[in-house]
Amino acid sequence: MAEDDLGDKLGTDPKLDNVSQKRIGDQLRAMYDDLVQQPVPDRFKDLLAELEGKGRETKK
Repeated sequence: MAEDDLGDKLGTDPKLDNVSQKRIGDQLRAMYDDLVQQPVPDRFKDLLAELEGKGRETKK
C-alpha cells in the first residue's frame, strides 16, 4: 500500500511556489549576466558568417 502512495506522489507534476521560482531566476540571472555582457569571439562571428554564406548558396 505504501508503494501506491509513493507512485501517486511521483506521478504528479512537481511545482515550485512563486517565491522559489523568483529566487532561482534571480540567481541564474546574476550568474549569467557577466557572460551575456561579453563580446562574441571573432572565431564565432567568422563561423556564423561562413554558415550564413553556405545557407544562401543552397537556397539559390
